[in-house]
Amino acid sequence: MNISALVRVHLTYLWRHRRVLHLDQPQRFTEWVQHRKLYDRDPRLPQLVDKVAVKPLVAAALGPDWVVPTLWHGCALPVEPPAPLPLVVKARHGCGHVAFARTPAEWEAARSRAARWGDIRYGRWLDEWAYAGVPPGLLIEPYLGCGERLPVDYKLFVFGGRAAFVQVHLDRATAHRWIVMDREWVRASPQTRDPDPVRPATLDRLVAGAERLARGYSFLRVDCYEVKGRPLFGEATVYPGSGLLPVMPASLDRYMGGLWRQAHQDLLQPRRPEARRKP
Repeated sequence: MNISALVRVHLTYLWRHRRVLHLDQPQRFTEWVQHRKLYDRDPRLPQLVDKVAVKPLVAAALGPDWVVPTLWHGCALPVEPPAPLPLVVKARHGCGHVAFARTPAEWEAARSRAARWGDIRYGRWLDEWAYAGVPPGLLIEPYLGCGERLPVDYKLFVFGGRAAFVQVHLDRATAHRWIVMDREWVRASPQTRDPDPVRPATLDRLVAGAERLARGYSFLRVDCYEVKGRPLFGEATVYPGSGLLPVMPASLDRYMGGLWRQAHQDLLQPRRPEARRKP
């Protein structure tokens, strides 16, 4: 155990949540994220958070129609866009490093921003181990929005292979906010005063796809879109908000923590061989 990492995780959790972190027996979702940072060294995690390497995995599991095509990837953006605008530029090795290039001016701005991303080893200062194995780089995808409006982002929280909640992100480019719905599309979090978001037509497919990708993990968040009536994979997240963003209400933080705890225990228990049936 890295003592400095242990201290950092405890202090950042105390700073953000104003309460002591319980690592020996995590009770809250936000505590389980810290537990994963320090103790979960599943060798599959780096591929999941690598925005280039995860796509073949998704295509094999769900089919190529689920994958947003990668139009280009490398270390430094070319002077001219490699495909017609609009485009999206992302860092393959980080989270939140995104630039939209809808005009030539925005392309130049994206090149300037992306030039600084390669020097950032994402996750190091928050002890997010999975990112350490992802090579720094950039990728370009087609723009999925309409004008300046971005598609609704559906983040599915999957515990032990079962999707329990969908975090619906609205107006990400302007007045970003989110609402948490359960899998039956009943509101679970009074995060905003907005009316309940419209149930996506492909919700059943989104849930099934997320559960297939998350099979064999205690927890995985699978981020998706619904574009032109079909589901699309966005990215996989193993440390949502680094466990430092509050989960509201507090009862939801504890409930999600219970789901993660049960899934963790189930994975630790070896499967019992089926008893032979008597003739």
